[in-house]
Amino acid sequence: MELAKSFEPGDIERRWYTIWENAGYFQPHMDSDKPSFCIQLPPPNVTGTLHMGHAFNQTIMDGLTRYYRMKGDNTAWIPGTDHAGIATQIVVERQLAEQGVSRHDLGREAFIDKVWEWKNVSGGTITQQMRRVGCSVDWSREYFTMDDTRAGIVTEVFVRLYEQGLIYRGKRLVNWDPKLGTAVSDLEVLSEEEDGSMWHIRYPVVGSDETVVVATTRPETLLGDVAVAINPTDERYQHLLGKMLELPLTGRQIPVIADDYVDAAFGTGFVKITPAHDFNDYQVGKRHNTSLINVMSLQATILDKAQVFGFDGSALGTIELPAAYAGLHTSDARKKMVADLEAQGLLVEVKPHKLMVPRGDRTGSVIEPMLTDQWFVAMTKVGEGDASGKSITEKAIDAVESGQVRFIPENWVNTYNQWMNNIQDWCISRQLWWGHQIPAWYDEDGKVYVGRSLEEAQAKAPGKTLRRDDDVLDTWFSSALVPFSTLGWPEDTPELRAFVPSQVLVTGYEIIFFWVARMIMMTTHFTGKVPFKDVYIHGMVRDHEGKKMSKSEGNVIDPVDLIDGIALQPLVEKRTTGLRRPEKAPQIAKATEKLFPEGIPPFGSDALRFTMASYATLGRSVNFDFKRAEGYRNFCNKLWNATRFVMMNVEGKDCGQDESLPLEYSFVDQWIIGRLQQAEADVTNALETYRFDLAAQTIYEFIWNEYCDWYVELAKVQLQNGNEAQQRATRRTIVRVLEVALRLTHPIMPFITEELWQTVAPLANANKTDSIMMAAWPVAVPEKINAEANARMEAFKDMVNAVRNLRGEMGIGPAVKAPLFIETADQTLADYVPYLKLLCRLTDGTLLAKLPEDDSPVAISGDARLMLKVEVDKAAETARLTKEIGKAEAELAKLTAKLEKPGYVDKAPAHLVERDKAQLAEFSDKLEKLKGQIEKLK
Repeated sequence: MELAKSFEPGDIERRWYTIWENAGYFQPHMDSDKPSFCIQLPPPNVTGTLHMGHAFNQTIMDGLTRYYRMKGDNTAWIPGTDHAGIATQIVVERQLAEQGVSRHDLGREAFIDKVWEWKNVSGGTITQQMRRVGCSVDWSREYFTMDDTRAGIVTEVFVRLYEQGLIYRGKRLVNWDPKLGTAVSDLEVLSEEEDGSMWHIRYPVVGSDETVVVATTRPETLLGDVAVAINPTDERYQHLLGKMLELPLTGRQIPVIADDYVDAAFGTGFVKITPAHDFNDYQVGKRHNTSLINVMSLQATILDKAQVFGFDGSALGTIELPAAYAGLHTSDARKKMVADLEAQGLLVEVKPHKLMVPRGDRTGSVIEPMLTDQWFVAMTKVGEGDASGKSITEKAIDAVESGQVRFIPENWVNTYNQWMNNIQDWCISRQLWWGHQIPAWYDEDGKVYVGRSLEEAQAKAPGKTLRRDDDVLDTWFSSALVPFSTLGWPEDTPELRAFVPSQVLVTGYEIIFFWVARMIMMTTHFTGKVPFKDVYIHGMVRDHEGKKMSKSEGNVIDPVDLIDGIALQPLVEKRTTGLRRPEKAPQIAKATEKLFPEGIPPFGSDALRFTMASYATLGRSVNFDFKRAEGYRNFCNKLWNATRFVMMNVEGKDCGQDESLPLEYSFVDQWIIGRLQQAEADVTNALETYRFDLAAQTIYEFIWNEYCDWYVELAKVQLQNGNEAQQRATRRTIVRVLEVALRLTHPIMPFITEELWQTVAPLANANKTDSIMMAAWPVAVPEKINAEANARMEAFKDMVNAVRNLRGEMGIGPAVKAPLFIETADQTLADYVPYLKLLCRLTDGTLLAKLPEDDSPVAISGDARLMLKVEVDKAAETARLTKEIGKAEAELAKLTAKLEKPGYVDKAPAHLVERDKAQLAEFSDKLEKLKGQIEKLK
């Protein structure tokens, strides 16, 4: 197979991925005698597209998968997509809104049909993009979290947990998005600092002229106050404990209570307690057994009658609220109430205040703590009939404490334990239409019946008319089940036995609690096994300045654009089309033009993957730099060109396939063979310990620096001047080392290595399989490391560097050849001469007992003294050096004046000052060397 003159990744990538997938190489062999390796893909949103974070963690996952597959393990990388309840529903609702239609106009069933239509149209985008990155997932096992199989398992898990007493329905405070009309998880809430105000309000003490001043950032929730709290140790206000206060605007009276939650040094020392509208206040109210007064509708408007509840969820009645505020949105009610407080002389002052405002990540609306009826999983309760005597949470904590689950880096264990030890019951219901509808039905009296189907529920309620619960399950509920829901549970399948636990989960730190912990909980509870042995936590991919990638900032990079390349104008159009906030388009266009003035050049998948691998230092975030990707694209070209050179020199010739023929290995051959063993061991250890950065570094240094820059160059000498046995040994070495290097590189750069391996493998007697991805992983043989050859090679490198430095000092141009004299008693240095002539551009190299008496400069290399003998036109060289000295002196004067200018060093940006100082040192050094050369000429 003849290689093209240049590496063009596009055609190669598409061709080989199709071959791999069609050949079934991505599927596990299910040989129970071999170790199993499994990895679960964190399921991306079904309607989403690939981003740089995906490209980063998928490079790691695919690298591990390809490595263990080559080791011969029973390997499965299981792909799937998440139905992404809120995100997907919003997309479809926006599409309908453009047509002037709402989901309520359609009705639930017709709307769900619309979502399925959208899923079927756009759902394959991200999986096709994964193919472009080279992900070797087993597509035959691809799942969707709402397909029939997963839906059945979700229902089964819900029913079992309900029957064990671990799922219940209750009235609790949750994050509520008024615009979406649903509870949302903490992960879907963005808290950002905003400018606000702190209102200081007087609360009169009943039966006294005294008042207390309460500071609050949310005066509109005053209507739901049940108490005012002080710190128990605050001596200023002990006399008020147990007293009653008049709640402004309402006519109600509330008590003064003491609680450690209050910081006596903050504000006035008084804190209003509103348990139905603040999470911290909820806990205070629970400790003091107050009531909960809900003054807000689900649309964040003030009610005309407040609903009063106990902490057990019981309804305690209603309270009339001032009619002036009824129906007003909270923002409008705030303005009206503040005006009324001021009119009544109860507003003391208003101070500017920075505060963290929680907003929905999808809608931007303020998230309200809302008292609603929701479904919960009991996190600290032991299930009925559970022989372990442990709660779901305790089992998950034990899994990590026992070492069955290991976090990498280890410091994330602290985050995990902190969350687990402070866990609250999990709110699993969402007020959406798209999702797994909760398998619960109600009769006319509101009694609930949970079952796997309507028929099962009806059997529990004979003669009653049942209505299904409208709510759906939190997306994290179904995704928490994927370690076993994707492998045939509840049946005892071969896949379940082979792949639970899986070897590793690769994910980001932000979902340790939302996904990682819940998978551990669910899997240990339902299978008795941990879901995975290792949790590899990677950092976030940021832009080159360390900023978070954001569409609104215009710094988001599409990995496929990096692979294929894209011109500036199409890139601008792509980034500014279909924005949620069209007014941002000019800003995004400007940012795009600044970042990519010439568009994005094509890097190819392999260069992108190698860049990601090189960044994969444990736990650190990544600042993505195009220069680095450009460097690794050059690395691909280097590997391609080196292989072409090798093939041109060995193809059709004896490469040592016949083991019976004699082989004479030079010290250079022996050195590269030994270095290969060390590279094999280092890359293997790096992949085993998830140090992809070290694996990439080792591969890069071995292939570029040692194989290409040293060995391939030196092999030219051996192929030209060696006898038949020596040439055979060199040809054998050059192809076999290259073939192994390609296998070592394959997990990170799969496409180029496959293309080159197909050409190299037959000459290396390594084509025992049809694809490199099914070839054996290289195993180091330490016995092949030759210490003497290594020492000789290091001595030779030192001599090459010494001669090159001599050429530089003497100003000998690259086109000029010169003889080298070597003063040494070691006659084995004669072996170096043929190589030195090539690498150092020498006419000859002569070993002498003593160097000739001459003014030529001398270099030391080990015990040898080296001299280049060059006849120089002294007049011409003196003129050239004098000219160079003049230039250097002018630059020095210019930089010195700049740095000595008053105030420059103190006021100029630090990086500019450092640059100028570095240039000053550089020109000083250059001037010294130039003067030294002119002195030698004299």
